[in-house]
Order: sequence, then structure tokens, then C-alpha cells
Amino acid sequence: MFVSTGDELIDICSSENIPIWEYTIREEMEKSELTRVDVIEKMRKNLHVMLGSSKLAQEKEIKSVSGLIGGDAYKLRKYADSGNTLTGSFMVRAMASALSSSEVNAAMGRIVASPTAGSCGILPAVIISAAEMLNKNEDDMINALFTASGVGIIIAKNATLAGAEGGCQAECGSAAAMGSAAVVEMMGGTPAQALNAAAMVLKNILGLVCDPVAGLVEVPCAKRNFAGTVSALTTADVAMAGVESKIPFDEVVWAMSKVGRQLPPELRETAQGGIAVTPTGLKLKKEIFG
Repeated sequence: MFVSTGDELIDICSSENIPIWEYTIREEMEKSELTRVDVIEKMRKNLHVMLGSSKLAQEKEIKSVSGLIGGDAYKLRKYADSGNTLTGSFMVRAMASALSSSEVNAAMGRIVASPTAGSCGILPAVIISAAEMLNKNEDDMINALFTASGVGIIIAKNATLAGAEGGCQAECGSAAAMGSAAVVEMMGGTPAQALNAAAMVLKNILGLVCDPVAGLVEVPCAKRNFAGTVSALTTADVAMAGVESKIPFDEVVWAMSKVGRQLPPELRETAQGGIAVTPTGLKLKKEIFG
């Protein structure tokens, strides 16, 4: 059975001298009764879907069914290619990648809900962009997805991944934490450094509400995906520099769970609070549903 806490994960990885991704693969083999090759190939299929969704809306303008979002990934990619960005083409392309998956999702395209549909752009953007920058191959990206999965399992065991239960901190926050931990191991960091990155990401997004305009997973969800991507990538560098989270990962997850329960229902995916009930938010809802 998969360990229940980050401390346990670090201990077992340390004692066996293995990364998080290796532990996760072994546990999946035992749980599913599949061979190592089969487990890895299943994850490879997920990666291929991610590769497609993270690129599709960068190459052509895709509009959501409601018309609320679409075309922004395409704009960002063109801007990244212009060479006139403030944060550099790497970061802008990563943001475009995150928006692409979100736009594909809203247009009823094929995505991987990782860990949720509302946060589906973060993990692909983080892992694929980092792999391109670090000259990593497909197998490295697959390993990174297993690292992310391991971190996500612990968050799910001790808190929640659902916006309806914990707000957007549980969706985009968890996705960004998973992605940052994955990139740390991709860069050669230790399991402890990976969980430090995850903890810092979660701390920085703690309390983020879920307030979808018109009840659709589009606004502000898509833009929160590129924000989560930036947080994950920058925090990976912070962790690799040796910066540690003063509050341990397990305690941050506990805090996230508690904050989620304290959020009123209006701020947990009901579209009854936050920007969903701003004048413009209500106007957009009326335009869509009458």
C-alpha cells in the first residue's frame, strides 16, 4: 500500500536509495498486478495525450463551446516567438502550453485530468517545458509523471484534489505542487527537495477559491493554469538552490485540507461567490444561459 505521508515517502526512498518515481512505479505494479513495462506504457499513453493537448491550441485558435475562452494560447505562442518578452520565451511558451490544454478541455477535446480537468494544463506544461529546457527525453518525462503521481496520492489521502471540497487550491494548487516536485527530481534533486518544492507551492496558493463564471471550467480556471505553471517552475529552482520550506510538506497539506473545509460553499465550485458573482461574471452567465 502506498505510504500515507511525505515523511514516510522520504524515509522509504532514503532507505532504499530510490527516487519518488521509482517507488511509485513499484507500488503501481503491486496494486495493478501489471508488469513494469505495462505500467510504464500506460503512463506513456497519458504523456502522449498531454503532448497533444499542450500543443494543439498553440498551433491554431480553439474556442470553447461557450465562447468564454479561446485563442489565448495561440496569442501567447506568437508572442513567445517574437523575442520581445519580459520573462523570456521559455516561460511564455510554458504559459502558452498550460493555456492550450485548458482551451482544448473547454472545447471538449482530449486531455488528461491531472489531477483534475480544471487544472489539466499545469502538469503537462511544467513537465514538457522543463524537459525541453533540460534536454530530457520521453522516458524522463514519464518518470516525472510518476513523481507527480506519488505526490498527488499523498495530497489526496490527506486532503482533497477537488475544487468542490477544497477550492482551487486543491486543484491548481495540487497540480502545481505535483509538477514542481516532478521537475525537481527531473533536475536530479532528492525526494526531500521535491517535497520542499511541493510544500512551497501549496503555501503560496493556500486559500485560493473556486469561483467559475457561469459554473463553467473556463474563467478564471484557464488563467489559473498558467499561473500555477509559473509557480511550479520557479519554485523548482528555489528548491534546487537549497531553500527549504519552514513548514513541512505534510503540515502544509494538513493546512490546505483545513482551509478547504473552512471555505464557505459559495467559494467551492458553486459559482455563487468570488468573481462568478461580479457584474461582468453575472452578465456573461446570462449571455450564455439566458
